[in-house]
Amino acid sequence: MTSPAPAEQPVKKIVIASDHAGYRYKRRIIEHLTKAGFQVEDIGTDSTESVDYPDFVFPAAKAVAEGKFDRGIVIGGSGNGEAIAANRIKGVRCAVCWNEKSARLGRMHNNANMISIGERMVSMHDVYEIIDIWLKTPFEGGRHVARIEKLDQ
Repeated sequence: MTSPAPAEQPVKKIVIASDHAGYRYKRRIIEHLTKAGFQVEDIGTDSTESVDYPDFVFPAAKAVAEGKFDRGIVIGGSGNGEAIAANRIKGVRCAVCWNEKSARLGRMHNNANMISIGERMVSMHDVYEIIDIWLKTPFEGGRHVARIEKLDQ
């Protein structure tokens, strides 16, 4: 017997962080989310000067894990390092998203509470689609619940 999906609260508060390679997209994503009515907190970086992504991703992921934010978005060059860093924090399920399908499945099957996007990998137009789908897609529950519980052990 599979478990139903837990009841989901509406997404209101989003934390966002980037390294230097994701800074330009981050600014546009913040504008997009703010116009859509989300409360967005930017925790850095604030320029294209080289920085170490864990310095910004760890605080974002911890804030999501602690329930201070409903969801989180991290952006880098490829998005891989940012996802790896975010997933080191217990309770975070950060999916690297490069298209609409990866965003949809990240929510449906993995209950991704964070996504990571690579500025060098995805067009800005696609980024908006990825984020919108990820925010609207519910977690499917069922057979996926036990798998996620194992991740959180």
